[in-house]
Order: sequence, then C-alpha cells, then structure tokens
Amino acid sequence: MSDFPIRVSDRFLVLLNQRAAGGQPGHLRRRIGGAMAAHGVPFDIVETTSEEEGLHVVRQAVELGYKTVIAAGGDGTIALALRGTARTGMPVAILPFGTGNQLALNFGIPDSLEGAVQVAVEGTVESIDLGRMGDEYFSLIAGAGLDAEVMASATTELKHRIGILAYFYSGIKHVIASKSAKYVIHADDQVIEVEAAMVLLANAGLIGAGSLPVEVMVAPRSDFQDGLLDIAVFAPRHLPDMAGILWRMATRRFAGDDRMFFLQARSVRIETDPPVAIQIDGQVRGETPLEVEIDPLAGRIMVPR
Repeated sequence: MSDFPIRVSDRFLVLLNQRAAGGQPGHLRRRIGGAMAAHGVPFDIVETTSEEEGLHVVRQAVELGYKTVIAAGGDGTIALALRGTARTGMPVAILPFGTGNQLALNFGIPDSLEGAVQVAVEGTVESIDLGRMGDEYFSLIAGAGLDAEVMASATTELKHRIGILAYFYSGIKHVIASKSAKYVIHADDQVIEVEAAMVLLANAGLIGAGSLPVEVMVAPRSDFQDGLLDIAVFAPRHLPDMAGILWRMATRRFAGDDRMFFLQARSVRIETDPPVAIQIDGQVRGETPLEVEIDPLAGRIMVPR
C-alpha cells in the first residue's frame, strides 16, 4: 500500500505558461491532467502569467523537494525552469507547446502530448551544460545583433497568428535594412575584431523551423556536454548572402565561406560599435556588451530512454 498522503518527493510539478497553446491554458491544463493521470503518477499543475512568477514557482518546487519540474510551453518556459533548477540536481521535463521548441528538437522529445508526458514520467535523466549571463542561465543560444533584433520585433500577436514564420518574416525585414557593426570578441585568451551582422553563442546545435521541413546546425561542433560555447560569427552583406548562409547551415557545409566562421571558448565577452541588441534563449536583454560563460553540466533534463 502506498503512503498517504503522497510525499512531495514523489510528486511532479507541472509549470504551465498561460500563453502556451494559443493562450487557452484551461483546455491544455485538462489535456495535461488527463495524460498525467493515465500514468498514475501524483502531480500538481501551476499556471503562471509572468517570468518572475514562473521562476518563483520553480524555486519553491526545488525547496519543497518535488521529483521533477515539467515545463509546459515554449523555449522561454523551459529556459526559466532550467534557470530555477540549475545546480540543484532537480531534473526538468519538457512538454513542447510554444512557438519555438528547439530544446525538445535537440533531445528528441515527441511532439505529441502523450509521448512527451511519457518521457517526463518514464524517461532518463541527462546532465547538460548551461550558459550563464550574470545570474541568468540559458540552455540554447545567446546572441548579439540581427538575431536579437528579430526576436524583439516578432510580436506576440504575430507569433500567435503565424507561429515560427513570424521570425522569418521579421528576419527578412531586418536583413534588408540591417547594417554591420564592429564586433570585438574576447574568447578565453583570444581577442577577435570583425565586421559582422550577428554573433551567436550556442550551447545547442540544432535549430528547427516549427512545421517547416527545415533544420539547421548553428555550429559544426555543438555539444551539450563539452563544457564549451560555440561562437558563430555571421557577416551577410545582403539578403542573398543570408540565404546562402542558411543553406550551408542546413546542409552542414560550414567550411569555405568568408561570411561565417566558428570557434569555441569557455567564456566570451562581446563589445560592439555601435551597441546592438542582445538576447538569451529568445528573450531580449538590452544591448551590448554581452558577457557569457559556460557552466558545465549545471542542468538536468529528462530525455527518452
């Protein structure tokens, strides 16, 4: 006979972003509850409306000793859960319901609710590196320049209307209008000066385009467990250049193109003239300078067996 009441250490905490699933959290909550109940595991679902509230919920779950935090939403919700559980040993599971589901893509988390819940409940725990900017952790990518400008201008309304295509629409506008900046990149003991449109600091390698049959590798050696950030420098001069870069990334042909180059480092500082926008995991965080370091194996995530 099982203990009653059920110990908190046996319970799952589901963090539900109210903006997930087109802003219909009530319907999604019922679906998640049904899928969790079908596995016969104890759980609590908490809906949050802001980043601050969500982070508080995750930290409370850690303090109370829940078994796992299950993040239901997009990459922002998952990044928040990883930030709140970093260096605590508590695993994070993913129910991918956002505009972008890049971490789910990288770890082979199923698109279906039932499949994702099965991984959350029955999967195995994997330790992963996390990037860190100050006290903020990120699991995917930090960036300076064009990518952050795209994130800033792809409005919530537009993302709800056309999903991942909002980023492509915004990206095309910015490639046409954008100008290069002078970047000074401090990568461990190296200093590099270059004219570029954007610099990405990647922890994740694979980036998908939602329902579109397109997947690109951000850098040739990306690895969640190598203790390094992949620095990708892109310098397109016009829209055809950007199309060429994306084609090379999609076909994994990284060498032989002077519009992009790659290196790795444990810590990176980026300065620009003029200042450009910066982002971490799709959340805009002001302007350069951007200073990031890798925290090896700081996060834990549930992946398929």
